[in-house]
Amino acid sequence: MSLIKTVQITFDCAEPERVARFWCAVLGYEAPPPPRGFDSWDAFDRTEPGRRGADWASTKPVDGEPRLFFQRVPEGKVAKNRVHLDVRAGTGLVGAERLAVLEAECARLVALGAVHDYTLYADGENESCIAMRDIEGNEFCLD
Repeated sequence: MSLIKTVQITFDCAEPERVARFWCAVLGYEAPPPPRGFDSWDAFDRTEPGRRGADWASTKPVDGEPRLFFQRVPEGKVAKNRVHLDVRAGTGLVGAERLAVLEAECARLVALGAVHDYTLYADGENESCIAMRDIEGNEFCLD
């Protein structure tokens, strides 16, 4: 029996390279370099007849974090995600200090193209978090 040691998170999207660049900026990841002799993955993919560009893109994570993979699909997003990422910006913080950090990170991500949906404020049992959407509408939380 084998044990799974890593996980990759895959996003269906319309523009893989654009969404990958967004998530690299959010998480501090890097994009893997294109093959030798090409300026971009898009240029590499266009060497295949009939291709319009990259049908996929990925991230190069740091410190053992999961790789994110983005694949082009023809259909758009039509419903709420059944799975979403929690971006852990406020880990270990509570109250007003946590909310200030989350709001600052929210402002940074909105400048990158994210959308702020709503803020859930601390209620005595749960700490604050912020619900957001990425540049193609995929839900995620700042936690």
